[in-house]
Amino acid sequence: MSGTSSPEAVKKLLENMQGDLRGLSLECRKKFPPVKEAAESGIIKVKTIAARNTDILAALKENSSEVVQPFLMGCGTKEPKITQLCLAAIQRLMSHEVVSEAAAGNIINMLWQLMENSLEELKLLQTVLVLLTTNTVVHDEALSKAIVLCFRLHFTKDNITNNTAAATVRQVVTVVFERVVAEDEQYKDTIDQPVAVQGNSNRRSVSTLKPCAKDAYMLFQDLCQLVNADAPYWLVGMTEMTRTFGLELLESVLNDFPQVFLQHQEFSFLLKERVCPLVIKLFSPNIKFRQGSSTSSSPAPVEKPYFPICMRLLRVVSVLIKQFYSLLVTECEIFLSLLVKFLDADKPQWLRAVAVESIHRLCVQPQLLRSFCQSYDMKQHSTKVFRDIVNALGSFIQSLFLVPSTGNTSVMPNQTGSNASGNTGSAQTNPGVLGMGGGATVLPAFEYRGTWIPILNVTVQGSAKATYLEMLDKVEPPTIPEGYAMSVAFHCLLDLVRGITTMIEGELGEAETVSQSTTETTSLPAQSSEQQDLQSVSDQTEKELVNRAVWEEMVNACWCGLLAALSLLLDASTDEAATENILKAELTMAALCGRLGLVTSRDAFITAICKGSLPPHYALTVLNNTTAALSSKSYSIQGQNVQMISPSSESHQQVVAVGQPLALQPQGTVMLTSKNIQCMRTLLNLAHCHGAVLGTSWQLVLATLQHLVWILGLKPGVGGALKPGRAVEGPSTVLTTAVMTDLPVISNILSRLFESSQYLDDVSLHHLINALCSLSLEAMDMAYGNNKEPSLFAVAKLLETGLVNMHRIEILWRPLTGHLLEVCQHPNSRMREWGAEALTSLIKAGLTFSHDPPLSQNQRLQLLLLNPLKELSNISHPDIRIKQLECVLQILQSQGDSLGPGWPLVLGVMGAIRSDQGESLIRTAFQCLQLVVTDFLPTMPCTCLQIVVEVAGSFGLHNQELNISLTSIGLLVLFHLLDRVRESSTTADKEKIESGGGNILIHHSRDTAEKQWAETWVLTLAGVARIFNTRRYLLQPLGDFSQAWDVLLDHIQSAALSKNNEVSLAALKSFQEILQIVSPVRDSEKPDTPPAINVSVPVVVGTTTATSLGRSFMRTDSIGERIGRYNGSEPPVITDEIEDLNLWWAAWNSWYRIGSESTRPPITCDKLTFIPSQPFLTALIQIFPALYQHIKTGFSMDDLQKLGVILHGAVSVPISSDASPFILPSYTEAVLTSLQEAVLTALDVLQKAICVGSESMQIMYPAIFDQLLAFVEFSCKPPQYGQLETKHIANAKYNQIQLFAPAEWVALNYVPFAERSLEVVVDLYQKTACHKAVVTEKVLQNVIKTLRIPLSLKYSCPSESTWKLAVSSLLKVLSIGLPVARQHASSGKFDSMWPELANTFEDFLFTKSTPPDNLSIQEFQKNESIDVEVVQLISTEILPYANFIPKEFVGQIMTMLNKGSIHSQSSSFTEAEIDIRMREEFSKVCFETLLQFSFSNKVTTPQEGYISRMALSVLLKRSQDVLHRYIEDERLSGKCPLPRQQVTEIIFVLKAISTLIDSLKKTQPENVDANTWAQVIALYPTLVECITCSSSEVCSALKEALVPFKDFMHPPASKRGLPIEKIRKKILVSQVSVWHLCSFVIEDPDLQAGIIIAALCVQNICLRLGMSLHDQ
Repeated sequence: MSGTSSPEAVKKLLENMQGDLRGLSLECRKKFPPVKEAAESGIIKVKTIAARNTDILAALKENSSEVVQPFLMGCGTKEPKITQLCLAAIQRLMSHEVVSEAAAGNIINMLWQLMENSLEELKLLQTVLVLLTTNTVVHDEALSKAIVLCFRLHFTKDNITNNTAAATVRQVVTVVFERVVAEDEQYKDTIDQPVAVQGNSNRRSVSTLKPCAKDAYMLFQDLCQLVNADAPYWLVGMTEMTRTFGLELLESVLNDFPQVFLQHQEFSFLLKERVCPLVIKLFSPNIKFRQGSSTSSSPAPVEKPYFPICMRLLRVVSVLIKQFYSLLVTECEIFLSLLVKFLDADKPQWLRAVAVESIHRLCVQPQLLRSFCQSYDMKQHSTKVFRDIVNALGSFIQSLFLVPSTGNTSVMPNQTGSNASGNTGSAQTNPGVLGMGGGATVLPAFEYRGTWIPILNVTVQGSAKATYLEMLDKVEPPTIPEGYAMSVAFHCLLDLVRGITTMIEGELGEAETVSQSTTETTSLPAQSSEQQDLQSVSDQTEKELVNRAVWEEMVNACWCGLLAALSLLLDASTDEAATENILKAELTMAALCGRLGLVTSRDAFITAICKGSLPPHYALTVLNNTTAALSSKSYSIQGQNVQMISPSSESHQQVVAVGQPLALQPQGTVMLTSKNIQCMRTLLNLAHCHGAVLGTSWQLVLATLQHLVWILGLKPGVGGALKPGRAVEGPSTVLTTAVMTDLPVISNILSRLFESSQYLDDVSLHHLINALCSLSLEAMDMAYGNNKEPSLFAVAKLLETGLVNMHRIEILWRPLTGHLLEVCQHPNSRMREWGAEALTSLIKAGLTFSHDPPLSQNQRLQLLLLNPLKELSNISHPDIRIKQLECVLQILQSQGDSLGPGWPLVLGVMGAIRSDQGESLIRTAFQCLQLVVTDFLPTMPCTCLQIVVEVAGSFGLHNQELNISLTSIGLLVLFHLLDRVRESSTTADKEKIESGGGNILIHHSRDTAEKQWAETWVLTLAGVARIFNTRRYLLQPLGDFSQAWDVLLDHIQSAALSKNNEVSLAALKSFQEILQIVSPVRDSEKPDTPPAINVSVPVVVGTTTATSLGRSFMRTDSIGERIGRYNGSEPPVITDEIEDLNLWWAAWNSWYRIGSESTRPPITCDKLTFIPSQPFLTALIQIFPALYQHIKTGFSMDDLQKLGVILHGAVSVPISSDASPFILPSYTEAVLTSLQEAVLTALDVLQKAICVGSESMQIMYPAIFDQLLAFVEFSCKPPQYGQLETKHIANAKYNQIQLFAPAEWVALNYVPFAERSLEVVVDLYQKTACHKAVVTEKVLQNVIKTLRIPLSLKYSCPSESTWKLAVSSLLKVLSIGLPVARQHASSGKFDSMWPELANTFEDFLFTKSTPPDNLSIQEFQKNESIDVEVVQLISTEILPYANFIPKEFVGQIMTMLNKGSIHSQSSSFTEAEIDIRMREEFSKVCFETLLQFSFSNKVTTPQEGYISRMALSVLLKRSQDVLHRYIEDERLSGKCPLPRQQVTEIIFVLKAISTLIDSLKKTQPENVDANTWAQVIALYPTLVECITCSSSEVCSALKEALVPFKDFMHPPASKRGLPIEKIRKKILVSQVSVWHLCSFVIEDPDLQAGIIIAALCVQNICLRLGMSLHDQ
């Protein structure tokens, strides 16, 4: 609740009202009874309202006309006391907002009456103000009447009332417009925008406006009318009005409420139609008036400029331009043109001052200036307003120097004005004295050609605080102080430069940021420059294009005028601070022009700074040319050309230095002032901070700096930095104490300038380098033909620039060093010395710099850096060559270990010294060579050794002492070299090196330091091995050759065992090379080398030397002659000194260590596990045959076992799956790998050597067999390489190995290797079966045991060919080995072989593996034929010799034959295949074999009888089983016929029974035991049961089987008197009947049963008779 509406406030209001009414009643009791009565009735009215209403205030407002009536009547009495009481009461009611609109109108009417009677004027103003500020009930005529009342009181004669009324009017006007703002805010969401007033000139067409807006509109319109001296439309009753007060009110409204005019088109219409024409009209006297054109003083204010009006008009114009520029573009163009005209020299000084103040207000608003440029300067046929403003300021400043500050005549620009200000006369005579006397000036000022203008502190930087535009109380023009206008104009320029540069650079930065982000997000393919330009334009937004056009136009419009004015001010300035501001403005403009690519304007500003840095009229060609080009330029102000003023030659500055000019023929001295030094600092700052935009202007900047440095006597020192120094000749430089203190600072700034070049882009850096090279060429031209001190500025700074840009040295190296090489050839020694110093310093710095990638991985960059050092060799000056060699020495001392591919260049520098170049030069060069030989031979590539020798040889031509020094280069150097290379290679970094700078691409095989060192190791080791090979005849006579040999083998061993495949393989190649060193032998003495072995043929050393080293290395001593002899065509003399077993056994030991270490499985298996490669292992094994030729005489069983371990380990090593497609054949190809071939070749070499060797060697046969049989097992059980997980070759994921994932290891396909090994075993056994060691060591048993593995697997073998080869191999081996076994049967050496053989037969013939489902019938039959071959072997090679064979073995064979003779059926066969797949032929052969050995008539010995009895027993049991099974199957099959193979089997068995019984009959009775007969007779009941069969073939065979049983039918002796013969005949008849029945196919089941019963009866009878006969 507000303070006026709270219950307490209401209660107090009521009390006060009643008190006021009572007081009024008392005062009017006597004189004014009607007022008294009204007051008393008012009291009653108030009480009634309070009693009857809850909302008392609302009720009071509703009845306010009645409530205020007593007070209005009181005011009508015109009594002061009563009037004051009533006005106070009315104010109280107003403050509580309980006055209605009607009551307010009554109050205003009452106040009007009081005003007309001049009563209580101040109280009236107070009441009006309270009425209008506390509520908004007053509108329209009432409001206008209240405002007019205030205006009327403003023009009373009482000053207090006058001023109070003026303040009230201002406040009331403000209140009226505040109401509009509040009204707009209130209705902003509910009302539409007003309809545009189109071409409306009707002053009262404001129907679209709300009440408050309408009031404001009417008020503002009448203010315009009043200022224009026209009658008001709304403010009726106005009697007078001043134009100044009206303009103030207009300015206040325009400045405080711009939004009202911008939001309401009615108000905008007023601006265009009323305000602007009014201003232009009122400006008319100022435009037309020219100082001196009229001297008469006319009272009319329009005839001459009137300061109060003009000043207020300019204030209004400033507001109009600032706030309403967008609405009043055309009008503002007129205003701005007027402002420019007001600066003319023929205008009054006060007008020029206020005009320049107005322009200053514009200059601090860069966005406004931008709008001027867009709206005017960039439009065709439009006034170039922005350009005119800047040019007008420049012209204004010039005019202040050239035109007197007072006077009536215009002065031409080339005239000099006299001093017109009396109070500055004393100062006018002082400046020259002050400038030259060394003291500080009393007052900051500008001085030009005798005109002295002080610099006043008129405003704060960046703000436009005016002095004369604020003089609202002044009527007469003020007196303008000397220098005020100049100071304001000076600040205009500074603020204009600061504003537009800050704005443009800010916008430029934003545009560049957007452009960069666009470039980063959109990557386009490479295009031509034309396409890229089109693309970039299309990508830029319209705003960016417009912006750039505006920026360029703004700079182009203003730079000329700015430069003219600033250059003039710079020349005239005697104040350090002012000079600093001017230089800063020129610097920022130069930088902005540079960023925008405006070359001409950039160079112009830079030239101005450069000229300010040098003495006046200094002979500097590059500056004078630029100045001449600029001097032809002029600028115009509204079409009138104004020439640029050349700077004054007068100097009123303190001289701080005197020195010689830098010229070919210097004449006298030149002086530098403190301003020159200040300009020099600015120039340094420009180059340091804005070097990226200088471009070709570097030439201007650096030329100026070079001359300043020369004048100041600065000389280059270490690293190119400039230090104070004394001139070599001519007058000494004279420096003051002040500048002496500044010199180190200047030197430091100069160095920092060139240090900052590291932040320049590449293009800007090239501009800098080109400028320095150009300056250096000029200095070289000046130094030709004389030995005077040259300018070394450019050379020193080239050095400094190169040193700080080492990180991108490639882009500047060629132009930089190319120029320095030219300097090194200059005839001037000082110039030449510094060229060499700069060049060598850069080379040394480049080699020591930490490049990315490092030089070790960027060979191209290293060679680029070293090449200029080599180029120095082409210069004949000894001092340059000394510098060159000193540089080489320093490089060797600091970077010798990392020169790498740069060695040939460095060595070439040493070797380029000729004998005619002086002893000191030769000595220095040889010092370098000595350092190389003693310290760096091991680190350089081995290919450089030849160059070292050549260089050393070249020194041998100089003098004898040097030649003796060369003898220190001996053989041991080679091994030292190998040691260092090995150490570097093993410790090299494994990090990948990215491609070097520029266009260098590094192959992936050389992208790490480790890989690069590996190549060095390979080359070095190969070179040393080649030396041993080719120089054997030279080296062996040395006493320590065996030690050298051991060291070489040690290096080969360490290299072969390195974890780098390239190095290890190269080591083995070196091993192979030294194994070629054998004694040359005659053809007749050459050993028979088996063609299958790849043994290196012995070679003559001399024939390989020339090709290996590439050239003959001739010496004059005996060794050299010997080498030459071997290099010749004649063969060497055969000697015995070459062969040395100790050397070869050392080689064997090294080979064994390499092999055992490299093939040993890893303990742990992870992704870092190193597995030797197949090429390495192949090379390792291929070494053995050649090595064995040297050591075979002493090769023992232990050595063979060592060899076996290595061979086994080598073939067990898996390969990486990503390499296997390139090494392995497909799994189905029966091809050996190179490694497997090499392993078999090694064993072949051994066995052939054993074959022709002594008896002691032949005991190695079993070991050879063991090794080969171990390989045979690989066919079924591939070897495991430690704990390493390997995959089958078919399962390996080729080319799918992820980066950093553990490699998959693939086991080789060992089947071809194992099968080839088996073939070798068979061939070797055929040759050595009878050898004692082969028999003793049970080789045959081992062969059988090994073959049992694939034979038992059979169909489960990885390859079908394996078990087939195993069977054929077993048959071959047994065909040879069984006779040997029988020969040694008594010795027991083969006893353990027979069970192994039996188990092998059993596992193969009755394998547990099932044939594959896709096996064809033909294949099955082929496989069955193999089984048959095995049984045939048993029947031909084993059973006939049973007397030499253990009984248990024979029993196992018989059991197998029995098992084989029974058909076994597989459930997997189809019915159509059963008859084929029952192995019928195999069963038949087994049965025939049993049958064959059951015939007893061949028995001649007890052993044969034993085998016959065993075979007979097995056969009878077999027959009984077949018959029983047939009977059972026949019974179950019903009418369905049995399978054919079963029928065939039963027929075969029946025939065999018949044949067997016949054989038994023919055998001696004593040879057949009772058990056999019992088995035979037991067959009969079974045979009888077969008579029911449905097959005619079976019946026929059955008959043949039953017939022999007749011989068993002998009746026993008759106990009952029945003759036996009779009984026998009856039995025979019965039997015949049975046979007869069997010859028919009986289908009747009852008849079948009868016959069977009959047959059984006959059987019983027969049995009984047989037993009786037997008993008798």
